[in-house]
This record gives sequence, C-alpha cells and structure tokens, in this order.
Amino acid sequence: MVILASASPRRQELLSVICDDFKIEPSDIDENINSEIDTEKIPEFLARKKAEHIFNKHPYDTVIGCDTGVFIDGKILGKPKDEKDAVKMLSSLSGKIHKVITGCAIFHENKVISFSKVTEVEFYTLDDEEIESYVKTGEPLDKAGSYGIQGKGSVLVKSIRGDYFNVVGLPIAELSRKLKEIF
Repeated sequence: MVILASASPRRQELLSVICDDFKIEPSDIDENINSEIDTEKIPEFLARKKAEHIFNKHPYDTVIGCDTGVFIDGKILGKPKDEKDAVKMLSSLSGKIHKVITGCAIFHENKVISFSKVTEVEFYTLDDEEIESYVKTGEPLDKAGSYGIQGKGSVLVKSIRGDYFNVVGLPIAELSRKLKEIF
C-alpha cells in the first residue's frame, strides 16, 4: 500500500494522477529546524521526517512525504500566521522572482529516496488593494508563501520557470520516475 503523509487536498489530487490506490495519513511531526540545515534543504529534510514518522508505523508500506517552501532573499516563507502576515509575505514577493522548492521522500522496505525540485516564480508588481483583496478571499492562509498558483493566486503570477505542479505542492513527473526506481 502507498501512504501519502500529507493532509493537503492538492497533493492528494496530484498523487491520484500517478497512483491509483493510496491512503492518507498525515504526519504530525515537530517542524522545528536545526539551524545548521541549509535553508533551501529544509523542505527535503521535513519531507524525510514526515515520511519516516509514518513509515515507522507502517514498515511494510511505501510512504511518501512532502514539504513545500517559498524562498526569497535567502529566507523561507512558510504558511502565514494570520492575514497581516499574509499581506507582509505577498508584499515581499511583489514584482520579484522567488523560488518554490518541494522536497519529497519515499520510504519503501530498506530504500529511501529523497529529492528537491525547484521552480522559479515571478510575480507582477502588486498594489496594496490587490494584496488586501486576495488575502480577504482566505485562500492564502493555508499556503506556503501565502498564495495558491492553482487558484485565485494565479492572477498574481507573471511567469514561472520549471514544474508548475511543483508550485502546487507535488512534482508528479519526477515523483513518478522515482517511484519506478523503487518498484
């Protein structure tokens, strides 16, 4: 059995494209990070922790863990604490190029494969009204970097370079290839 260690409905939907039968068991790990970890390696590190946590409960299954971060100016933007934090994040992304990095980890029998996928996203220059209006939709409040490229946040995006699905939260093409390496 394949287990996705994530509660994200977007990841569940994307995984169904490459995997017909899987179950969901979100990991509730402590996501505090050791300061010695390279900032851009945090998503892969957390993906491994999440997958390992669930794999320890189900050692005969294949477990996939994922984590996505938005990076700008050497800093990671996680999910916003509140609307004010979402406005701050979106303002920092306005008119700039940032990176979206999704880390994935697969635990299967005695094998562990993990990887990071990077996509560059450029935002249009946003005025205060655009940002406030988007935040009021509620969409940004549960997303890394305070936006969802697959939803209303799509109108903020000027261009992307890389894997669109990585920005949504699951780089399915690369994940599919890694799963083939295991099976």
